[in-house]
Amino acid sequence: MDVYTPQVWLPHERPSLPGSPSTPLHSDRRRAAYLIVGLIVALTGGLGNALVSVNLPYLQGSLGVYSSEIQWLPAAYVMANVSMNLLLVKFRQQFGLRLFTELFLMLYAAATLAHLFVHGLASAIAVRAASGMSGAALTVLGLYYTLQAFPARHRLKGVVLGVGFAQLALPLARLFSSELLELGEWRGLYWFELGMTLLALGCVLMLKLPPGDRVKAFVKLDFLTFALFAPGVALLSAVLALGRTVWWLESRWLGYSLAASIVLIAAALLVEHNRRAPLLNTRWLSTGSMLRLALSVLLIRVVQSEASGTVGFLQALGLNNDQMQQLWLVVMAGTVAGMVASALTIAPSRIAPSLMLSLAMMAMGAWMDAHATNLTRPANMYVSQFLLAFGGAFFLGPTFISGFGAVIAAPSNLISFSLMFTISQNMGSLLGSALVGTFQVVREKYHSSQLVEHLTLLDPQVAARVQAGGAALGGTLADPATRSAQGVASLGAAATREANILAYNDVFMLICAVALATLAWLTARYFWEQCVVGKASAGPNAQTGMANVSLNNSGLR
Repeated sequence: MDVYTPQVWLPHERPSLPGSPSTPLHSDRRRAAYLIVGLIVALTGGLGNALVSVNLPYLQGSLGVYSSEIQWLPAAYVMANVSMNLLLVKFRQQFGLRLFTELFLMLYAAATLAHLFVHGLASAIAVRAASGMSGAALTVLGLYYTLQAFPARHRLKGVVLGVGFAQLALPLARLFSSELLELGEWRGLYWFELGMTLLALGCVLMLKLPPGDRVKAFVKLDFLTFALFAPGVALLSAVLALGRTVWWLESRWLGYSLAASIVLIAAALLVEHNRRAPLLNTRWLSTGSMLRLALSVLLIRVVQSEASGTVGFLQALGLNNDQMQQLWLVVMAGTVAGMVASALTIAPSRIAPSLMLSLAMMAMGAWMDAHATNLTRPANMYVSQFLLAFGGAFFLGPTFISGFGAVIAAPSNLISFSLMFTISQNMGSLLGSALVGTFQVVREKYHSSQLVEHLTLLDPQVAARVQAGGAALGGTLADPATRSAQGVASLGAAATREANILAYNDVFMLICAVALATLAWLTARYFWEQCVVGKASAGPNAQTGMANVSLNNSGLR
């Protein structure tokens, strides 16, 4: 039989889409095994990049590079991750899941192993790019394995868990990355990453996914689109990742890169818009429901960047990662709780309320953090960070499901949806970090100028503070002038610390405002569809952009 000829499936086994596995009946023991492998594979896809992202300052020192150069590592990951999603769907459809799985895991392992013997920025960037390509593959693979663990009536729960497992990578990386650095400095991170990759490879070789349909998918124009789209995304990722570090208006190459990225991405979309069988369905992506979905994911990812602001705030107070371990345990608990709660409550009719609840929780958490002082410590942020972690995990599954039903109804749009969701997630994360960092720098300069303006030695309190700062060094510095200079420096450092605290409070308040604005928009849209459009025109699940019949036909319900 031709490998591209669809097999004959029993009704409960039929794959929902070409390139996805079939869904035969499994024993409880085998279902548990699929769930464990799904967790391992999903964590492998995200943990390597998370370990690097949370340890960039340490890697900068070990590699001996500037702060602007180390930012190429997260940029390289996003470049490769987003670009590969354009081709991976068709790769699975044409060459099958087995080759897809083994090829990308072995590529990831080979690149990580090579980096252990070639120490330099270029090799580190190459490993991050390989990690991005493999991460794009492993995220989908983890979802497929998780879905095998659930019977048809609970498959929506499997979707929520499958897309949520990767969310555990960042809090896990913060919990034990310090120990890895102590064991082998930067090599400790890469040895662990290599071990996870080999573990995932062994798991998928021992427990294979059921077969699926294969179809001839690639055509020549697909590669023209990729040749235009991939460098466009790479340039845009570089601008977002490095803009704050080299500063937006100080480096000409940022402007050239941004202009080139717009031209290349627009050219790729123009090619796709005029194709008879497009790789990217631009007409479908430009519909109101898809644009609203993309915008909501993008805004929520910006809100989730509050976590990077929390780390920066605590570091400005002089705390290191070892002193934040309890906080990351709370964040981990919030992420798990949000993922489990989302899986237990998921239903098509509850998707819009779930998104609104997650935004309300994240807005509350950001508002609580916006009242921090120089006496704030990790213990004071347990509740707020739990709310933010819970809300961030709670929104992801419903958001994914809200758009996937339309893909089930029109399988040709799978690549378009996959790319839109990936871009919204990854670019939203980069954009959020860039906005948070830029806003914090601007506000720190403002508050610093306001504080320093009132510091004069003619003020008795300022003079007393300078004298006290110098007196603390009286046992080591005999020269009064030197002690006075050190007292002035100590006061300046305190002013800078206070300016940073005020700036981070402004960042948290901005994130709260973004969350509330997004919540207001989603709420207004939801009630407009309920009250104005009505059931006759809105359909049974218009607020989610997905019909129940699509879920029934796909076996997700």
